[in-house]
Amino acid sequence: MQYIHYGNSKKYRLLGLSLLLSSALLAGCNDNDDDEEEIAAQPLEINILHINDSHSHLDEESTTFNLLTAENTREAITVFRGGFSRVTALINELAESEKNPIKIHAGDAITGDLYFTLGEGKAEADLMNTVCFDTFTLGNHEFDNGDEGLKKLIGFLNNGTCSTPTQVLSANVEFGATSPLYKTDLVKPYTIIEKEGQKIGLIGLTIAGKTKNSSRPNEDTIFSDEVTTAQKYIDELKAQGINKIIIQSHIGYDKDLELATQLSGVDVIIGGDSHTLLGDSTAMTNYGLTPEGAYPTISKDKDGHQVCIGQAWQYAYVVGQMKVNFDANGVVTDCSGRPNMLLGDQFSRASGATLSSREVATIKQDITNSGFLKIVQPDSNADRVLLPYASAKVLFGSEQVAVATENLCLRRVPGTTKDTSRSTLGDECNKSDFVNKHGGDVQQLVAEAFLQQGKSYFNADISIQNGGGVRIDLPNGNITVNTIYQVLPFKNTLVQLSMTGAEIKAVLEDVMDTIATGSTGGYPYAGGLRWDVDLSQSKGNRLSGLEVRDASGNYQTLDLSKTYQVITIDYLADGSDGFTSFANITGSRRSDVGLDYAEAFLQYVENLEGTAGQKQLSRLPVEYYSTQNYKE
Repeated sequence: MQYIHYGNSKKYRLLGLSLLLSSALLAGCNDNDDDEEEIAAQPLEINILHINDSHSHLDEESTTFNLLTAENTREAITVFRGGFSRVTALINELAESEKNPIKIHAGDAITGDLYFTLGEGKAEADLMNTVCFDTFTLGNHEFDNGDEGLKKLIGFLNNGTCSTPTQVLSANVEFGATSPLYKTDLVKPYTIIEKEGQKIGLIGLTIAGKTKNSSRPNEDTIFSDEVTTAQKYIDELKAQGINKIIIQSHIGYDKDLELATQLSGVDVIIGGDSHTLLGDSTAMTNYGLTPEGAYPTISKDKDGHQVCIGQAWQYAYVVGQMKVNFDANGVVTDCSGRPNMLLGDQFSRASGATLSSREVATIKQDITNSGFLKIVQPDSNADRVLLPYASAKVLFGSEQVAVATENLCLRRVPGTTKDTSRSTLGDECNKSDFVNKHGGDVQQLVAEAFLQQGKSYFNADISIQNGGGVRIDLPNGNITVNTIYQVLPFKNTLVQLSMTGAEIKAVLEDVMDTIATGSTGGYPYAGGLRWDVDLSQSKGNRLSGLEVRDASGNYQTLDLSKTYQVITIDYLADGSDGFTSFANITGSRRSDVGLDYAEAFLQYVENLEGTAGQKQLSRLPVEYYSTQNYKE
C-alpha cells in the first residue's frame, strides 16, 4: 500500500497497473472531476531552528568558559554570549542554508529585563520580527500583564514587518468572557506549514497549573490538561491526512519526556519553561557546563515510534538546530542537531592577564572544535532595531525612583567579628549596635522585596537571599534605577521551591555551618521568617525560635511537617554558597519564576507609597528582620 495525499483527506490506492489505468481513464473522461492534485508521498527533511525563554534578554552578556589557550591548558576566559541580534543572525543564516527550515519560539519571550518594564513587550516583539518566527508558543510569562497585556504583545508581533505573521499558539488555553482575546483567532491551537507539498502540523501547549497559579491571566481564562489536549489535536490533524506532528510546548523538559510516552502520533517536541541546557555532556563539561540531557533527546511515543525532543536553554544564549528526517509514511527515521551557543569574538583572561595572538587563535579553534560553541557576528538590522530601545533603557537607568530616608547599611553577617568593615558608610554602619544584632538593612529589604513579589506570583510564604549577593549600601538620598541594579548586579532570577519546614531549617543550618567555619557570603536573610542564631552551638543546633509571618502579620512557630512556598534566586536554588540542600528540591517542587531579581527589587520600590521619585525607602520594622538575636 502507498499513501497518497489528497488535500485534507486520506485515500489509499494499490500501486500497479490497475491504479495507472484508473487514473488514465479518469483523466480522459473529465479533467475537472477532482480539482485536488494527487501527490505521491515522499521522504521529507525539515530543519527546526528554535529558541525559548528569552525573557527580554536582548543585550549580550559577559560570561566565562574554560577554553584552551594552549595544548592541554584550559583557562577561565571571559567572552560575550547571547544578544538577540546574534539569534537573528544565526537563524537567518541557517534558514537560507538548511533545507525546509521551520523557525519556532517556544515561549516566555518577555519578563526579566528593563526592556519589558519600559515597553511591555514592544522591544521584544520588534526583535522577534527580525527573525520572523513561523510560530510562537505562549509561555506562562506571556500572561504576566493579564490577558490585556498578552493582546498588546500579539499586536506588537503583528505589526506587518514580516511577510507572514508569526502564528501564536496555545491549544490548551480558553479565554474567558472578560478577556479581550475572547472569541478572537489571535491565539490558535495549531497551525499547518507546508514543505515540498507536504503538510506539517504544529501544536502549541502552555503549562497549565503554573500559568494559572503563578502568573496573571484573567480570572475566567482557564488552561486544560496538557496531555489530553495534545492528543485531541494530534487526532484532529491526523484526520486531515497530516502525519508529521510537532508539539511546541512550554511545559518543561521533564514534562516533555513524560508527554512523549503518553501520546500517539507525536514526532517532535520543541520545548521551553524549564530553562534546560541540552547537549553532549562530555564536551560541555570540558568547558564548564553541565547539560541535563542529550540534544536532541530521543524518546518513544505510546506506540513505540521515535520522538525527537529539543530545548534551547535560556536568555537567547542558544539557537537549537534540529534536523528531522521522515520516511514516505511520515515516520521519523532519524534526527540530529546541535545547540548553538552564541559567542562574540573578543576574549580576555578572567585573571586580567593579556592574551597573545597565538592564544586567541587557539581559543577560536577550540570553539570551532567544541561542537556547540559558535562565534556569531550580530545582525546589523537587528542592532538598528534595538538601538532606540537600548538608548531608552540607559536613560531610564538615571531616573530617580525613590529616596532613602536614612542610611541603609550593608552587612553580610551580624556581630563584631565576621564582617565588620563591609559598609562604605563608616562607623555609623560598621559599629552599629542594631546592625551587629540584626544584620544588613539593605539585605533585609531585598529579602522583603522578594517575598512580596513571590506573594504576587504564587502566594509565597518565605523568601531567602544570601547576604553576599547584595553589593552596596543605600545612603540617605536619591535612589535611581541604576542604584537598584548596583545593589543586585548579577544575572539571577527568582525560583519557587516547595519545601517542608524541616527542609527549610536544614538548609539554613547547612549555611550557618559555613558561616561558623569562616565564610560570610552565604549568611541568610529571609522575608517572612525569623530566628535566633548561636554560632557557638554544634552543627544543626545553631538556629532556634524559627517563626513564620502569617497573612495578618503575626508570627507562628515554623511547622517542620508543613509545606511552605519559598522564593529564592536560582544561584542559591542550584545549591551554591552553602545552600547545598536546595539542590535536592527538583522536579515539580521547583519552578523558575523567570523574574530578574533586580527587577523584582525595583518593582518593590516602585510599589511603595508616594509619587514617583519621592517614594520613601526606610529601614524595616525590627520584628521583620530575619535575625532577631545573634550570638557568636
